[in-house]
Amino acid sequence: MKSDELKLGQVLVMKKPHPCGSNEWEVIRLGADVKIRCLGCDRIVMLERIKLIKRVKKIKSE
Repeated sequence: MKSDELKLGQVLVMKKPHPCGSNEWEVIRLGADVKIRCLGCDRIVMLERIKLIKRVKKIKSE
């Protein structure tokens, strides 16, 4: 996955699940840091773009 593939509203499937059990996240903010929201429990997390790209397994939808 490349860093320019990220778009607002995309659903990302991560390699490891969140403690709530879901591994699907929605992109809600883009920049040097990316803000994502867990689709299982609505927790919001901000990660550095490089770290996020390493943790993504696949892009589920756009």
